[in-house]
Amino acid sequence: MNNRIMIFTLAALIWGASGPALASYAEHPEAIKVADELAEEGLDRERVMLLLGDAQKQEKILELIARPAEKTLTWADYRRLFVQPDRVEQGVAFWRQHKDTLDAVEASHGVPAEMILAILGVETRYGRHKGTYRVIDALTTLGFDYPPRSKFFRGQLKELFRLEQKAGIDISEVTGSYAGAMGYPQFIPTSYIHYAIDQDNDGRIDLLGNPVDAIGSIANYFKVHGWQTGQPLVARARVRGEAWRKLIQPLDKPRTTLGAARAAGAVSVPCAESNFCFTGLADDTPIALIELEGEHGSEFWLTTNNFYVITRYNHSYLYAMAAHHLAKELTQHRGEIR
Repeated sequence: MNNRIMIFTLAALIWGASGPALASYAEHPEAIKVADELAEEGLDRERVMLLLGDAQKQEKILELIARPAEKTLTWADYRRLFVQPDRVEQGVAFWRQHKDTLDAVEASHGVPAEMILAILGVETRYGRHKGTYRVIDALTTLGFDYPPRSKFFRGQLKELFRLEQKAGIDISEVTGSYAGAMGYPQFIPTSYIHYAIDQDNDGRIDLLGNPVDAIGSIANYFKVHGWQTGQPLVARARVRGEAWRKLIQPLDKPRTTLGAARAAGAVSVPCAESNFCFTGLADDTPIALIELEGEHGSEFWLTTNNFYVITRYNHSYLYAMAAHHLAKELTQHRGEIR
């Protein structure tokens, strides 16, 4: 029996013993392609095939990805999920524990501690909830059984195998989200490989168990994606007339300017009326106008490039807005941190 047949047989036995009576992923044509491509790069083909054979299709993952919260909830509902007193309290405690690291990263990368904390708070409650799905299961399920984005997730699956070598982790055991994100900051494999950094200089990049590396890596992600130190993110806006309607844009970089938005009837509310306001921004500052469904109907917001950077972390206006609002809540406690 040659090695490939032996691996397929073993994988099928594993699948049959612990999963439904379906073919092993190790026998899937696209999985075989993945293994062949990785083998050409020098990865151990037998290990790749064994892990693919052991991977389990998760129907729950397919259900979840078909109805993500970002597409089914209003802004009012989404905010209630992520901007809560206990999440703020946990963030303040985490801030105290890692103050020196957060201070150093803020100074070196220009990303405020509150913003880094907000990402950790929204993603995993500061490491308390990192996900329960095996990442190998999530990425095989989505890579081979979710046609709308199978190519993307197969790419992530390949990066997961590469990550095992780079980060020195056992990917047969790593757990994370239903979409294959992992660790304190919930990086997908490509983000882990390209943006994670060894913040504590211990010779290992560890986002799974090291909050210090996670703090530095979030800041690095933002910096690489164009974060501008000191730039505000959003302002509540009032609209009048009809010209502003042409400024409402889908998720993308800001397409207009603050001055053009004002001329079209979209104006930032005064800071005396809202903590979400602009001060000192030039009229030529790139701006996007967005509309969200709040507690009392439509809310209008003017957003800057920094807000767009947050949407590179998670491609959702709701996510970016929740992270910013949580950061605002945390900012009120900056003076307490010693």
